[in-house]
Amino acid sequence: MQIILCVTGSVAAVETVKLVRELKRQGFRVKCFMSDGACDIINPYALEFASGEKVVTKLTGEIEHVKYAREDLIVVAPATANVISKFAYRLADNPINTLLVTAYGYDTPILFVPSMHESMYRAVEENVNKLKDDGIIFVEPRKEENKAKFPSIQDIVLNVQRATSKGYLKGKKVMVSSGATYEGIDPIRGITNRSSGKMGLELAKEAFRRGAEVTLICGRVEVEIPSLFNVINVESALDMQLEVEGRVLDHDVFFSAAAVSDFTLDKVTHKVSSRNDITLHLHPTPKIINRVKVINPEIFLVAFKAGYDVSHEEIIQSAKKRMQESSADLVVANDVAVPGAGFGADDNQVLLIDDHVRKFPLNSKAEIARQIIDRVVKGI
Repeated sequence: MQIILCVTGSVAAVETVKLVRELKRQGFRVKCFMSDGACDIINPYALEFASGEKVVTKLTGEIEHVKYAREDLIVVAPATANVISKFAYRLADNPINTLLVTAYGYDTPILFVPSMHESMYRAVEENVNKLKDDGIIFVEPRKEENKAKFPSIQDIVLNVQRATSKGYLKGKKVMVSSGATYEGIDPIRGITNRSSGKMGLELAKEAFRRGAEVTLICGRVEVEIPSLFNVINVESALDMQLEVEGRVLDHDVFFSAAAVSDFTLDKVTHKVSSRNDITLHLHPTPKIINRVKVINPEIFLVAFKAGYDVSHEEIIQSAKKRMQESSADLVVANDVAVPGAGFGADDNQVLLIDDHVRKFPLNSKAEIARQIIDRVVKGI
């Protein structure tokens, strides 16, 4: 796929070399247009080097605004108040706005990434809303230090991937539980597990790419969460249970990827002395996943089952038991004792179990998320 990246005269233009490189890493071809203001901030050669393509800074006899108006997506990043306001009224007085007006006439998808002082952003809010009503996509800026700042590269790339996907989950609400729960022993100590939240995050990102509205219920995680999701932070198994049960009726798909504690205990309000032996009385926690289909029988439920140093037959048997108990539509099973896989790792080796058993070799959790969601798309 080819993207046209239009860079305008915000100081955030300095971030666009990183953006181009990341887009290329994700498999996109990138052609850049630059305004005069952008050229005052970074040299066009920088984007030519990053993209491997000549940069358009003015229109010539090649009629670049027509030649590149029908690509897969046009991204304006950073987008200034000037380019937003001119495009809102279809003014075509420079190469970038001329390209945008032409592309709009061809129904080419257009995505804006605003970056400016917050007062300016408030001043053009009416024009932003006008463009949103016209179907233009906006990536919300970070509001910090009285500025509407350039969002993270990850957020922009995810939005680009979403805008160029086939949108198989468009209109669907997806909920993902992720990370580890924490059960307090006293105000400063507790019991937890080694889940990093990486698998849950990859599922949330892949669902977002395919058009879903994503809610992420997070326990303790070791990953950076994009600002694009509705994020609910929880601590204990009970906290997660209440959030899942309170929201599951309003969702179409639930990935139960969190490593929820199997036990809780009676927490004390004072610090337990470290000088004496103590006895902890553990109590089983309810199986959250077993309540999901009771509350919402229509939801597509994906369960996860982890074993440790077990045989292939044992992990399948355990997964099928989980499926029967919870009425899950799909179970993702893995042995966390496999070297380089499981908790905290970037890779995993899993089985996907429904009416069939499919084994996937060691692969990245991002690729496994794609395989899982491919199966979900077929089932909903």
